[in-house]
Amino acid sequence: MKKTLSRTEAENKINEFFDDINEKDTKGLKKIKRLSMSYKIKLGNKRKLFCKKCSMPYKKSRVRISKKIKTIICDNCGGVSRWKIK
Repeated sequence: MKKTLSRTEAENKINEFFDDINEKDTKGLKKIKRLSMSYKIKLGNKRKLFCKKCSMPYKKSRVRISKKIKTIICDNCGGVSRWKIK
């Protein structure tokens, strides 16, 4: 039998997960992403804390800033993420 959560309980679970993200693994992150998608909860700036390709948290990633674009290169897989700086 599947356990159901309310939306506020799901938000609390997501916030607790991202409080200490550096000690988490990819399986936990994928579960949290699936939870946020099923309850239609936006991650917002929290999605900038991990790599899109390998789902590992950024620890010692290389960061470059040029022309209002922040480029983050993952230390695990070498994936590149680019974000606009406001």
